[in-house]
Order: sequence, then structure tokens, then C-alpha cells
Amino acid sequence: MKRLLSCSFARRLFKPRTQYTIHSQESKESMEKSPMTTSNNNFDSQSSNENGKEIGSAAATNIVLNHEFSDGLNSWQPNCCDAFVVPASSGYHKGLTTEEGCCYAVVTNRKECWQGLEQDITSGVSAGSTYTVSACVGASGTFQGSVDVLATLKLVYQNSETNYLFIAKKSASKECWEILEGSFSLSTMPDQVIFYLEGPRAGADLLIKSVMITCPSSTACDSSGTASVSTDDDNIIVNPQFDDGLNSWSGRGCKVVSHDSMADGKITPMSGKYFASATERTQTWNGIQQDITGRVKRKLAYEVTAVVRIYGNNVTSADLRGTLYVKAADNRERYIGIASVQATDKDWVKLQGKFLINDSPSQVVVFLEGPPPGTDILLNNCVIKHASKAPPPSPPVIEDAAFGVNIITNTSLNDGTNGWFPLGNCTMSVQTGSPHIMPPMARDSLGAHEPLSGRYILVTNRTQNWMGPAQMITDKVKLYLTYQVSAWVKIGQASGPQSVNVALGVDSQWVNGGQVEISDDRWHEIGGSFRIEKQAAKVMVYIQGPAAGVNLMVAGLQIFPVDRRARFRHLKRQTAKIHKRDVMLKFSGSDSGSLHGTFIRVRQLQNSFPFGSAISRTNMDNEDFNAFFVKNFNWAVFGNELKWYWTEAQQGNFNYKDADELLDFCTKNNIQVRGHCIFWEVVGTVQAWVQSLNKNDLMTAVQNRLTGLLTRYKGKFEHYDVNNEMMHGSFYQDRLGKEIRVNMFKTAHQLDPSPILFVNDYHVEDGSDTRSSPEKYIEHILDLQEHGAPVGGIGIQGHIDSPVGPIVCSALDKLGILGLPIWFTEVDVSSDNEYVRADDLEVMLREAYAHPAVEGIMLWGFWELFMSRPNAHLVNAEGDINEAGKRYLALKHEWLSHSHGHIDEQGQFSFSGFHGSYEVEVITVSKKISKKFVVDKGDGALLISIDL
Repeated sequence: MKRLLSCSFARRLFKPRTQYTIHSQESKESMEKSPMTTSNNNFDSQSSNENGKEIGSAAATNIVLNHEFSDGLNSWQPNCCDAFVVPASSGYHKGLTTEEGCCYAVVTNRKECWQGLEQDITSGVSAGSTYTVSACVGASGTFQGSVDVLATLKLVYQNSETNYLFIAKKSASKECWEILEGSFSLSTMPDQVIFYLEGPRAGADLLIKSVMITCPSSTACDSSGTASVSTDDDNIIVNPQFDDGLNSWSGRGCKVVSHDSMADGKITPMSGKYFASATERTQTWNGIQQDITGRVKRKLAYEVTAVVRIYGNNVTSADLRGTLYVKAADNRERYIGIASVQATDKDWVKLQGKFLINDSPSQVVVFLEGPPPGTDILLNNCVIKHASKAPPPSPPVIEDAAFGVNIITNTSLNDGTNGWFPLGNCTMSVQTGSPHIMPPMARDSLGAHEPLSGRYILVTNRTQNWMGPAQMITDKVKLYLTYQVSAWVKIGQASGPQSVNVALGVDSQWVNGGQVEISDDRWHEIGGSFRIEKQAAKVMVYIQGPAAGVNLMVAGLQIFPVDRRARFRHLKRQTAKIHKRDVMLKFSGSDSGSLHGTFIRVRQLQNSFPFGSAISRTNMDNEDFNAFFVKNFNWAVFGNELKWYWTEAQQGNFNYKDADELLDFCTKNNIQVRGHCIFWEVVGTVQAWVQSLNKNDLMTAVQNRLTGLLTRYKGKFEHYDVNNEMMHGSFYQDRLGKEIRVNMFKTAHQLDPSPILFVNDYHVEDGSDTRSSPEKYIEHILDLQEHGAPVGGIGIQGHIDSPVGPIVCSALDKLGILGLPIWFTEVDVSSDNEYVRADDLEVMLREAYAHPAVEGIMLWGFWELFMSRPNAHLVNAEGDINEAGKRYLALKHEWLSHSHGHIDEQGQFSFSGFHGSYEVEVITVSKKISKKFVVDKGDGALLISIDL
């Protein structure tokens, strides 16, 4: 059995590399096409530096006994094959020259690829240290060309499955000796560590001249067998400025070269004396790398700073990324995006980011990638160290907020166009005939308000779509305040629908303040919001959008800061009406007659409303993450692990292991799960192999995807997002026709009738995207239903900036007319200030929970470095709950009901409580009795009989 494991392990090493964590589509596709190792540089090996010094040749002690076979096979064992030692002078293998007096081992009669030579090195290694391996190997036999030789560790744990750790691979031939090099580190110490060389095909002889395993750093290993602990200031990168040539650096599918200058002296280091280039790159993922195995610790956040630039191939600017390759102990591989920067060929720039590893991997490699093939990546310096903790945050100080006060000058146009100016060479005039009432979303925020003047700005002679009325508001906008935008807009005669946008120019940045699509000659409400968190030199608001030549009309523009607390009071009352119920406990039993006046305590154990979060397989390796998740959420959705590009990244090569393990975790913890997603309509998310199929083959692949997923997990997912983001993509519809969307729903329901089938899209609730406005979303859903699609739920993702309650509520009200359950499926809010982020999150949670059509809320993650948006987390990377997390927990606590008092003369006790599970304690002089009960949804008061 153990030999079969070894052979299957070896086979796994040669399969094409699968990308399990997608950090960019371009990188994903290139990785699917590339082998795990390359001819230029072994992906897992350490390379020699430019001066020819072999890694492992330092004065460190070799832990391999009899490393040159001078004592025959002493300390070595053949692995289910035969082996013997041959002196160099024997001429046994004429093609291989060997120094006089040397010996080498011949491993023969090999029937399997995993058979080779092994040695127990348990006593020579310790956890936390990094060891380098250098072996001189060759091959002999009837084969043509070359064969692969592998260095492997067998890790034996008592009462646990044996693991195999790949170290390095080298192609060997019959003509010359080859140096196989690599490194390894053990995060925990097994009961037994066995090193062995294996790999050539059955029948080929494996030749071994010498083996060196050393721990070259004197500070990394000590006689006690324990690793030294780095301080927070320690850089875990070895040779960070290339003072020791290319020592510890290698090319990832390319070559690396060290320089003191390039381009006839035009390129010199920003700091230090040297820099390195990754050259002869043929794939975007090629770059410079360093193995940092054993130098990173699980559950610690690390910050990365690298000084980089690009050179050559007529590319002047390119996205350059820092990426982490992580191989788990079970050989599962993943790629973690650390950071990206727009690098140029003109100057050095800083690439900065953070990462955290949850498990104890067998290998960790940091590398640079991204620019087009043929473009060199230059690296001057690299620092990776334990991230320092940020100082405690402070809430923003905002004086004289003036909630509800319009900051626009001359909104009523009583003074003509004073305060306004035309953006571009268009013409402005004041006309009459616009609505006198405030737009509904503004009215919901402002309450009673004076009627509008009925005057509007008419903009004519527009020769560009960005032309329109504008106003400077630089001195009126305050940092960290959330502003609501509201106006009436109308267009002149046009051919086809026209988009109208309230935009802000914040210095050189465009900010969306709201958007609406108009296809008739009526006045339309436009609403949105914005917030500025960094001081700007110039802030301009302008209205734009219709095509050139189309007249634009604007009336009653309002921009005012929102008093969120005032709306919260309304939402609390609304929440109580929807989610609380009057309850009467009726006590009975042998002692019921004497219960009058007895003290009781009622405590809610859990609110039954679905509050969930996205999780990923790697999160499950962090026990702190698991504890927070299980305690504070009752639903889950998988971030990537159920998506088609994850389960079948390469055609016919299925990976359901990650989803299976996540589903098992949720089942064990009584967590219900949404299925996200069966298909994703946006072309950039569709695997390259799927995009390459012709129509018939694509239809077959779609059917196979449905059948494979829905039958495998029949009855296990409560929901499915059937075809994600149909308002923003049309890959399957374009290739297979409009009916494919309906067929996806129909087929999914036939294969598994139990889950609710959802549509799911973004920017539905914030007024910022005309493609997915509530009105268009409603048309889309009705069209699917009319053609027979069993749409059972509406998904609103909730990736939102500066949310305003009435705008969110307006979208929910409109969608609510369909009578379908609405779920916020991917909520996240982002601000660099934790207090502002907490306020945004509270707006979203309160609005959703207070709306009668919303039946569940899912966050799109909560743990730092494991979310798709920056500055959106509730828990910092190392487990500290930030202000946003504290606000979430406070709301969860607010939505639990507790009560106490005394049983009345009729043996009853009444209270009002949120739906969910409860425990009641009846406390008498002699005893305390506990009973549990459930408060379900219902219109009338609930009577619960409790038998004591």
C-alpha cells in the first residue's frame, strides 16, 4: 500500500499545473497551458548563483551518512529493487566519466517509477529549518534521450497517513552526470523522515554518485534541533539586494541574471550595488523567484516591499504582480496574489502588499510575474517581514456636518445660471416646466421639504457626451461624510436609450454620483451617493452622458450629507414589526398551582434569520477563522470552490475535493450553504478551454457541467446561482442563443428540484449602473419566467460604496413587487477608516434586515487578506476584531431577545422576541428548570405551553 502511494505521488508531480486560486484571468489561462516545471529552471529547485557556487556546498554539516558510497551501501536501503556500489575504475558505465578513487551506486531491477535508494535522516533534521539538497545523479538502460530523477521525502506520522514531500526533479541521461538541487523545510516534526531518490521509468537504472543535505545557515539550525525565531524586523528574503550574486534566487520558467547596470548604463540600482533581471520570458507567469519555505509561519501576516521595473520588447508599461505559490502537505497547490503595480521602463517603482498562510505548507515560493512575454522583469530589492500592527484607529472628526443641507448653489435657478458653468462649448439656458416635487429617494431622506421651483437648466449644442452643466464644490465637501445625490433629468429627441450621469471630478479621478437610462421624453429621477476620504485640491460636479447633439435638462440638483442615525430609528421600528413576535409562555405541571410569582429568565440562543459569509478551503486551516465563523454565521457560500473554472480548470480534470471538504465542514457545524455558481456569464471568467469549443461541443460541455454538479450534490445546497451576472455578460447567450439561459434553469431544476434557483447580479441597489437598474433586473427576471425558467429567488450582490438607506430601500421596493425572496448574496463595504466602514456595514445590514422582501444576508468574507476588496474586512489578518467587526457583533446582539420577570396568576409570562431558538429558566427556591422552545414566523401572538 505504501509503495502505491509513492508511485501515485510521483505521477501527480508530472501532471500539468492547475491554478487553484485565481488572481487574474490572464495568469490563470497561461498557467493552465504551462507544465509544472520548465526546461530552463526547475520550478521547485534552488539554482546556482552566477559565480558557479553550488547551493549546499558551504561548510555546513552534511546530514547524509556515507554520502559518496565510500562504505558501500552502509546506511542506504534499496526500495523494493536491487542496488550495489561500483568503483569508478570498473568502467561499468562507459558513457559516464568519474574521478579516480570515487564510487557510485547503481539501482537496478526497478519495476516501478518509485523504486530507488533511501536513507533515514530523522535524527539530522528539525522542524522550522530549511535544508538544501544537492545530488549527483545519472541513468543507464535501454531508454532513449533522458529520464527524470526525483528527490523525495517520506514523512511518517503515528496514527496518521504517511505523506510524501517532493523536493526536486532533474532530467538525467546516459552521457553525463547531472546535479539535482532543491530545498525543503518541515513545519512540524514527523516521527520518521526518509530521504530517497526515485523517478526513472521502470527498467532504467538509477545512478547516484553523491548526496548532500545541509542546513547552510548557522543561525537556522542548532544542536538542540530547534529553529531560531525571527524578530519582527527580520527580512525573511535571503540575499535581498543581490550582494551575493543570484544566491537563493532562480528563474521561474526563464533565466535570471544579475547586473550592476543595464542599457549602456541608463539603468542602475535605486539602492545598493546590484539588481537582477528575469529574461527570456515566454509566458506571463515567468519571473524571478525565491523559495521561502520554513521562513514563514502560519497565521502571521507578512508585508512585502519590492523595488521593480520592466525592460525591453517595446513595452513601456505593464502590470507587474507579486505572487505566492503554496503547496500543502497533501500536495494541493494554490497561488495567492500579494500585490500588483503598474511598472514602467523609465523608473523603479515600489510593489507593496501583504499575505498570510493558514496552514503549514510543504513549500512556499514568492515570485514576480505579469508583464507580456519577452519583457524583462527587473528586481532591485525585496523585503518580506512580519507585518507591524497598525496603531488603534480613530473615528473621523466631522464638525458642523449640516445633515440634509444642499451644497449646490442656486439649485432653484432663481438667479439664472449664476454659480453654474457649461462644461465644454455647449450652451446653457433656464427654462420652466420641470417637476415641483422632490424626487422620491431624496424625499425619503429629507422628509417634508419645500416644493421645487419648476425651473431647469437646458443644455444645447452639445458636441461631446461629457458636456453639461457644472459647478465647483471643492470647499463645500467634507471628508468622510456620505453625500446623497438627487435630481430630475430629461433628454431631448434621441435615437435609442441614453444614459445620464451625475459625475464628480475629484482632482484627476472620476467618481460616479448616480446614473439613469432614459428612452422617452419624461422626467426621470436620478439618485446616487459618494464619499471622499482624501483631501482634494479640486472637486467639480457635472451632469453628462447623452450622445452628442442630444439636449439635456436638469432640475433640482441636490447634494447633501446624510444623517444615517435618524434613519436607523425608523429601521428599528420596521425591524420589530417584521422580525419580532408576541409570545406567551403557559406553564403547567404538578407544581403549576404554586408558580405564581416565580422568577423566570428568557434567553434567545440564536436568531433564525440567515446571516452568512463567503468562505474558502484555505480558511478551514485556520482554527481562529473557523471559530469566529461558526459562532457568528449560520449560512455559508463558497468563494471559488464550486465555480466551473475551479472544478474543471482543464477539460476532464475534475477537482471537487475543495468543495467536498467545505461542504463537510458546514454540515458538521449545522451551517446551511448556497451554491455559487453553476455558470458565470461574464466572458473573462470562462476557462480558455470552454471558450475554444465549437457550438455543439460547448452545448455538450454545458450539459455535462449541469449533470455532473447537480447530481453530485443533489439535496445538499439550499440555493443555486444558476448563471451569474447575466446583466453584465453574455458569453453563453452569444454562443448558444438566448434560450440557453432558460434551459440552464430548467435542467438544474430537473436534476435537483430541492434548491431555490437564483439570478444574481451587482450594482442593482446603488443607482450607479444602468445595465443592472432595478427596472432592467425586473424585466430580465420576468422574461426568464415567461419562457419557463423556474426562477425562485433574486440575488443582489451588495458590493457597494457609500450606501444610502433610501436608495437601497427604493431598489428593494421595486424588486419586491415580483413576490420572490430577495437575498443580499455578496455584501462588502470598503473604507480605510474602520469607523466609516462600520457605519456603511450598519446601513446595509439594517436596510436589508428591515425590509420584508429580504430573506437572507451573506457577507462576501470577513477576514483580512481573504476578501476581494481591500479595506473591507471585519477581522484583521491575525484575528483582531476591528471596528466594523465590533459593529456587526453589536447588531447581531441587538437582534437577540432576552427577558425576565415573574409568572402571573394565570401561570403565564409574556414577552416580544425575534424569531429563533430560546431557552427559559424557571427558578424556584429549591430548583432551577430549563426548557427550550422556538419562536417561528407568524402574524398573531404565539402561545407556547411548557410542561414543568
